[in-house]
Amino acid sequence: MRRALALLALALAAPAAAQQDERQAEAVARADAAARDRFVRAVAASGFVGSYLLYRGERRIAGGSAGAAVADRPGGFTAELVWPWASVTKQVLATMVMQEVEAGRLALDRPAAGYLPALGPGSPTIRQLLQYRSGLRNPEDSAPDAGGMPSFYTTGPGGVAWCVAGRGAAGGTPRYNNCDYIVLGALLAQATRTPLPVLFQRRIAGPLGLGARFIDPAAPSGPDISWPGGPSAGERQAMARFGGAGGIEGTAADLAAFDRGLLAGTLLSQGARTEMWHGDPAPGSMALGQSSFTARLAGCAAPVRLIERRGAIGRFSVRNVIAPDLGLSMVLFTNRGDDRFGEIRQGRGVTHQLLSAGACA
Repeated sequence: MRRALALLALALAAPAAAQQDERQAEAVARADAAARDRFVRAVAASGFVGSYLLYRGERRIAGGSAGAAVADRPGGFTAELVWPWASVTKQVLATMVMQEVEAGRLALDRPAAGYLPALGPGSPTIRQLLQYRSGLRNPEDSAPDAGGMPSFYTTGPGGVAWCVAGRGAAGGTPRYNNCDYIVLGALLAQATRTPLPVLFQRRIAGPLGLGARFIDPAAPSGPDISWPGGPSAGERQAMARFGGAGGIEGTAADLAAFDRGLLAGTLLSQGARTEMWHGDPAPGSMALGQSSFTARLAGCAAPVRLIERRGAIGRFSVRNVIAPDLGLSMVLFTNRGDDRFGEIRQGRGVTHQLLSAGACA
């Protein structure tokens, strides 16, 4: 008798539980739709031109594009377009470094020369490379080419040998320096005995199913590489020389999938991710390969913890922002420079405006 009553209670409870799950799913769908409407309206009001994606966890809240791919000409951006990731490459590189740290094959505070002897005695640590405290030469100081661009990226000497030659003392005040990540890329390749583009495919692109890759300027052009308003052959040649500091290209969807891989713990354990995302106030909230800070967003009751990685090469610019505690990620690509992106911490500009619309009611 008791068994029969228990089975009856379970039978009666099942429909109620199913109805509750259905109501919760409907509530989530309504909240997502409201966020999508806010976000799309904010994109239109902001004047942003380019491609955008907004995710909450695995749920795509909004995605699309705004404006013309070429100013004053018809034709917009499409989801299939391959964008230069510029310095978001550094965020990817930091992730691969932390994978090696987590496996016990690299140590953040050991002199990097232990893994890349070309750095010589008194070398910076891996952490110092990740936080721009290496003392390496800076490509921005290389002689300008005929067009005024630092020749490191175009016609002049480049690579690890240039970065290491005549380096100064490690430590001290951070100075943004692409050589730090070019050298990190070489260190990773030597430590893993794997070329950096292959390592990226094995550790990041392959597991996540991405089409992203390191730029190969010799690759044949195609609709996924050459597009109206996209990088020219000359621009791609220069971008390839950024290597580990800015040499990845991929779609907006590829970058959003990378963010979800970080949030879901697919790429790093929670401990390794926490270490990577720990912001040091001394160098401007610089974590390892990205910035970590809290900021007030319009409509949010409390400050929101944010992980931001910016990238810009010439007229191409990207903002990759993750709000870990909200499970939110936002990707913005433009070919109109980065003047309008603004500063999230100052509560101004397109990035703050769109993030507020997507994250806060």
